[in-house]
Amino acid sequence: MTGTSIYRKLLTPSSAPGMRWIVSFLAVAIVILSETPVWAQEVVSETTRQNKSFLSVREMLAAGGTIGYVIMFLSFLMVALIVDACINLRKGIFMPPGLAEEIHQLLGAGKFQEAQAVCQKHPGFLSRVLNAGLEEVPTGSYAAVEKAMEDAAVEQSARCSRRIEYLSVISTLAPMLGLMGTVWGMIVAFMEFELKANPQISELAPGIYKALVTTLQGLGVAIPAIGALAVFRSRIEDLTSESTLLAAHVFSDFRRGLMHRTRGAARSPEKGQ
Repeated sequence: MTGTSIYRKLLTPSSAPGMRWIVSFLAVAIVILSETPVWAQEVVSETTRQNKSFLSVREMLAAGGTIGYVIMFLSFLMVALIVDACINLRKGIFMPPGLAEEIHQLLGAGKFQEAQAVCQKHPGFLSRVLNAGLEEVPTGSYAAVEKAMEDAAVEQSARCSRRIEYLSVISTLAPMLGLMGTVWGMIVAFMEFELKANPQISELAPGIYKALVTTLQGLGVAIPAIGALAVFRSRIEDLTSESTLLAAHVFSDFRRGLMHRTRGAARSPEKGQ
């Protein structure tokens, strides 16, 4: 197998079994939605009666108070981080198409400065790793090249991880803020209940369920944040491993050339003797 075929195989997007799951889920959802109108007509009166006991979105925001608005701000921040990760954690961003093959050809021709210029024109995970290795090529030691690429890969991986670690902060803060809002709402509800002359248990219920709204809001933000964080961490690990492996393949011919020259230099003194 030639070096070019190896790179094409590595750069070919792998199959996405998750897409089949998504398509199946959408098919089931379409079937369910197609049956919904018939079911809704049969229970429309019952649904209308039950909806009166639930809070609307505006009422839920009002019930959450100041803490609820803070949680809503965290939800917007969470969505922004998820969108940013979806845009940047892509194979084409980590490994620009054609970059590995071009650098491999330039290395084979001994055009190291041109290879560095190409890496600088295509900023990304792979280009930074390759550029770190190219900077050590003049030393004539593949161990130095390999160490530089490993250090660059670790640095770039940590940089990508730091961008999504804010999701971990949000997933911790949101339920804590929700719990704090619930505790505060319970305190206020019981204080109002105590001040009434002949309090009824039914009068306490509105204050309690409104106090629980912030907990619901906090969990509603924390759960998707935790799920997205797990997905993106796995994605970073996969892309990092694939990029590092591809960078090693780019320098494979260079490594073999150094080994041949080293063996040739070692045999020359023996022949002279």
